[in-house]
Amino acid sequence: MGQSDPDDVAAYQQLLAEVTLGDPARLSGPITLCAYDPAWPGAYRRHAARIRAALGTRVARLEHVGSTSVPGLAAKPIIDVVLEVPDAADERSYLADLEAAGYTLTIREPDWFQHRLLSEPPAGVNLHVFSAGCAETIRMVRFRDWLRSDAADRDLYARTKRELASRRWTYMQQYADAKSEVVLAIMARALGEA
Repeated sequence: MGQSDPDDVAAYQQLLAEVTLGDPARLSGPITLCAYDPAWPGAYRRHAARIRAALGTRVARLEHVGSTSVPGLAAKPIIDVVLEVPDAADERSYLADLEAAGYTLTIREPDWFQHRLLSEPPAGVNLHVFSAGCAETIRMVRFRDWLRSDAADRDLYARTKRELASRRWTYMQQYADAKSEVVLAIMARALGEA
């Protein structure tokens, strides 16, 4: 999703309306971060098995990403899964099978890596779908791997998340975009650019 000023609620409402199927969900309270739960990798494996059973050889890549994939990192208790299929724009080739497996398409972003976001009520997973070889998947996995190996950046990211979670947001995307500056700084170190 294109980034906006996290404090500009009207801009977020417009951006979300353009890509969200149905009404954009507003936050009903503060963002809650939980201490790392060692059960999260098992939850990912259960989703991965369900996705592989639904799509078979159409799974080009499947990874546990996001904060729940980093041992020791506090996170929202939502498992982030990145799935690559041969062509994310070709929804007919995978969407019905994922929906039959219990996932619901909530966001369609053709202008951002052909991204599709599916969730499973009650928001236990965010399933990000991209085309095979997508640069965004590579970025997500590299960020995960760096945080797993670099305690200082893991702590920096945790502190940033806690500070931002203490603020009031209208939409979850505002919180996500507010982390962008620290994510870019960490990615620069992960890529050896800092």
